[in-house]
Amino acid sequence: MTVIITDTGFAADDWTAPVHALADLPANSDGPVAVDIPSDTDPASLGNRLADFALIRVAFPSFSDGRGFTIAAQLRRMGYAGRLRAQGHVIADQYAMARRAGFDEVEITDDLAARQPQDQWLARANWRNHDYQSRLRG
Repeated sequence: MTVIITDTGFAADDWTAPVHALADLPANSDGPVAVDIPSDTDPASLGNRLADFALIRVAFPSFSDGRGFTIAAQLRRMGYAGRLRAQGHVIADQYAMARRAGFDEVEITDDLAARQPQDQWLARANWRNHDYQSRLRG
């Protein structure tokens, strides 16, 4: 099982449609389309299909692999307005960065959630007010 993290804490996953690997995307779909993209994906390769995706899930194979943050920022700059989820080994200390990069939520394993309980994530949920620039101006 997995845990979804938002600014309000832990939640169950409410996404019920299939999530497709990037290489296995259907040509047509009757419902919302979700796609998994690896951390080495060039967002430009999604180009004119961005509007087709209701959910893009970006893989984080390890907490030290920050390419997913760049992918999220690029997707948002390209105009993607759908649901953007970081999936994998994201730690609580990275939550504010994930939100600033453009992610709406983070998906982690139950094991990681047990090691980093909800209060550690909620401590970083006020990500808009606790960035470096705000501290300098404050």
